[in-house]
Amino acid sequence: MNAFDGANAVGDIKSGIFDVVKFDGLRGRDWIVYKYPAEGIVWGSQVVVQEGQVALFVKGGEIYDVMEAGTYTLETKNLPILCKVVNAPFGKKTPFSAEIYFINIATKLDVYWGTSDPISIVDPKYFVRLRIRAFGQMGLKLVDSKLFFKELIGGMSRADYVKYDKVRDFYRGLVVLKTKSVIAETIINEKISALEISARLEDISDKSKEKLLSEFEKYGLRVVNFYVESVNFPDEDFEKINSILENKAEFEIMGDGRYVTKRSFDVYESAAKNESGVAGALAAGGVGMGVGMGMVSNLNNPNMNPAYDSKSRICPKCGAKNSMNSKFCNECGEQMIEEGISCPHCGNMVKKGAKFCDECGFSFAKHKCKCGADIEYGKKFCSECGEPVE
Repeated sequence: MNAFDGANAVGDIKSGIFDVVKFDGLRGRDWIVYKYPAEGIVWGSQVVVQEGQVALFVKGGEIYDVMEAGTYTLETKNLPILCKVVNAPFGKKTPFSAEIYFINIATKLDVYWGTSDPISIVDPKYFVRLRIRAFGQMGLKLVDSKLFFKELIGGMSRADYVKYDKVRDFYRGLVVLKTKSVIAETIINEKISALEISARLEDISDKSKEKLLSEFEKYGLRVVNFYVESVNFPDEDFEKINSILENKAEFEIMGDGRYVTKRSFDVYESAAKNESGVAGALAAGGVGMGVGMGMVSNLNNPNMNPAYDSKSRICPKCGAKNSMNSKFCNECGEQMIEEGISCPHCGNMVKKGAKFCDECGFSFAKHKCKCGADIEYGKKFCSECGEPVE
């Protein structure tokens, strides 16, 4: 871009001396710093600072004077500090050397951000590893132009024109890091599934903004607002959860006994398509011919089917009657019995939370993850860092 695009300069351009210095802006509000293209300024010239701007007078890399919105005549009374470091003027046409930077202090609300790399998290409800991405926008306002120029622009190449994109790129890593941290804490610590995270976007946005405020203030910027507009993950990750939901719905509709029996027959039906025939089907299911045929008989016999047991278990939530062997209520889906774990030594089922197997004495002591967190027996992933259990 030409250095004079968008600037209104009056005077002798060839000599680099200007009588009127002003800047009308460059294509909207995308700019944040503009260096006026002349360093030969004349005493007695006028400087016009538009609304939403400030003008910095810089000499030797040091800021000497700041002018807010208004029209100024360059005189010793308007530039008292700069006047001390330049030769005293002899007449209005005496030039002096200084750089003029126009700074945009108008609020910019459409600064967009997004996570380039996904956040890998194990969903606390469905125990599926998800690759989560987040996107949104924020509003920024420059409140301390001198601090901003010294701390941020001083670290960049002092180009004639700096866009807001440069500031966004400077902060990109920080914004993503803080936002990732808040999303991960919400999902893991509060046990909220990624499928339900949309209802918490406002809370996540507020917490992210709070963490970013002090970081931006270090450079003279204020975070006016911060929004997390979307938290999503790839379709293939959703398919894993969708499969679990379908199985759960089928389980609740059919009841414990019938669901287990149906899943067994699914195995037999699939294996029966192999060349080995029915025998191969039963072998693939892990049972003998007699057991397999017994299951068919039991399915048709209410007296042998657990789903039709004469004794009933009352649901603690809705009061519906269920078979004694039901794990979930066939009316409301409430869990009917405590979950158990299988002893890896003898296969005996013991109550979840037990320290030792009541059959063989095997110890269920907690394992330690690489991150130092305790891992309960039977867990496949660390609830703190998401690493798989070795």
